[in-house]
Amino acid sequence: MALSANDAFAATGGGKRRRRYGRGRRGALSEINVTPLVDVMLVLLIIFMISAPLLTAGVPIELPKTEAGAMQDVPDPITISIRPDGEIHIGETAVPFANLSPRLTAMADDTTRPIYVRADGRASYEMVARVMASLSTSGFSSINLITDTGGPSSGGGAQDESAP
Repeated sequence: MALSANDAFAATGGGKRRRRYGRGRRGALSEINVTPLVDVMLVLLIIFMISAPLLTAGVPIELPKTEAGAMQDVPDPITISIRPDGEIHIGETAVPFANLSPRLTAMADDTTRPIYVRADGRASYEMVARVMASLSTSGFSSINLITDTGGPSSGGGAQDESAP
């Protein structure tokens, strides 16, 4: 039985025909392209970095400016806001002054949980003092006043000329 060169070529699959039906030179692409994933993650990171500070305060008030340093972040504090008209808010919910202490003791697991008092600069000193006294008599020990930084410097510098 004689075999020609054409028969041997056809028996092996015929050259190009083998490559078309088999894996050929290039195998399956099994790599994941992470460039689009990184792009999307960076855009989301920038969006959250910009929007996160805007979500911290729900009640719009104008905080008084002081030169006090920034506070360290505390996880899950209770925020009490006092508006210029004397309206009190726990978080974003308005609460009458008479219900302030019972609401706080019901919300807080323990009295060592930090409480941030955000009072508008135009709010009466009496209302701020009453809220802080109510918090103190309710047993809360970590009460903090929140202000904006960058206010006038304190100390023995220039005197106010309108003062007698």
